[in-house]
Amino acid sequence: MNILLLGSGGREHAFAYKIANSPKCDRLYVAPGNAGTASIATNVSIGITDFPALKDFILANAIDLVVVGPEEPLVKGVADYFASQEETKALPVVGPKQKGATLEGSKDFSKQFMQRHQVPTAASATFTKDTIDEGLAFIRAQQVPVVLKADGLAAGKGVLICETIEDAESSFKEMLLESKFGAASEKVVIEEFLSGIELSVFVATDGKSYKILPEAKDYKRIGEKDTGLNTGGMGAVSPVPFAKGAFLKKVEEKVVKPTIEGLKKDEIDYKGFIFIGLMNDNGEPYVIEYNVRMGDPETQAVLPRIKSDFVDLLYAMGTGTLEDYDLELEDFTATTIVMVAGGYPGSYPKGDAISGLENEDGASLTFHAGTTTNPQGDVVTNGGRILGITGKGNSIEEALSNAYSRVNEISWKDVYFRKDIGQDVLNYGK
Repeated sequence: MNILLLGSGGREHAFAYKIANSPKCDRLYVAPGNAGTASIATNVSIGITDFPALKDFILANAIDLVVVGPEEPLVKGVADYFASQEETKALPVVGPKQKGATLEGSKDFSKQFMQRHQVPTAASATFTKDTIDEGLAFIRAQQVPVVLKADGLAAGKGVLICETIEDAESSFKEMLLESKFGAASEKVVIEEFLSGIELSVFVATDGKSYKILPEAKDYKRIGEKDTGLNTGGMGAVSPVPFAKGAFLKKVEEKVVKPTIEGLKKDEIDYKGFIFIGLMNDNGEPYVIEYNVRMGDPETQAVLPRIKSDFVDLLYAMGTGTLEDYDLELEDFTATTIVMVAGGYPGSYPKGDAISGLENEDGASLTFHAGTTTNPQGDVVTNGGRILGITGKGNSIEEALSNAYSRVNEISWKDVYFRKDIGQDVLNYGK
């Protein structure tokens, strides 16, 4: 098959790595891609929301399957666009249509979906500028900490955990009155705080059946011991030691099945990945959020653990034949360390030369995110999160050792990474 993959991050490089290694893939194109995808696929300089240009490329290059990496084109209706065009209406697309993508595009929509279909989640209420006084009264009635969520897409940064009522009130006003997260915070969801330990469960579905992929735990804060500003993600581990069989069985029965059945009941045509952000609260799963695509950096730890053919999985999702797919997993552990530009998640420079990329070994994988090549052909920084280094091993300790060994071989000016990824799960329950 000729396959087109949309996106340019570490998640997309991990997708490209798995797709390119499948005998089912003839040609792989990535739009727009990065320096890592360029080494295993053909990068195409088309924007991920330029739907007419993407359609023209699909027709000119006999594309058989489209895989959508990030959320933005899904929320903006890329799958609907291809389905509405005569020449591409039969094209399999991995990624939900716009209505399904609203599970991520609107926190309010997803909370209502969970409540409607009895999916366990935190109690919440949604407010706008017009109901700001009711929102402030609602905040004053809460226990601290109080969780505030921008309703719309905010690049993973639209969630605030406020330790005092005063902080919650002022942040709530900033979000609604001063557009703290732009249009994303025209509505704000106020939510009770769930205590416990987080993890992510990933589900592949064709709208009828589903397969549960390996779970992962990611690390959002820029600082060690989960301090500092939120980021897109600083690392991940898979599998998660505290997510044993009994807990994952509860996740399937109480969360995954009602979610898939809820999509059917609401007549939402969903062919794609569902990322379920969960809190393990004393052995009970509660949904924090849905995302309508794979996570980044969790993908870099999850996909290497899929043993069965990945293109077969994607094609089965896109064509409604997932029931016949046999998902096989590797038994090793994978841990991902994200290397970022100095200054991230604030302002940061671009164009710094990266050294040490040539020493790849079998114990780790290097996934590019914010990279490009300069006119001289050197790989340089081109974003906030630059690389994700995934170590493999028979234990978390071994996987982390292999990941950090590779991290320490790579450098650029003001490189930064967390040195404590995975330590909390190593010490969990001790």
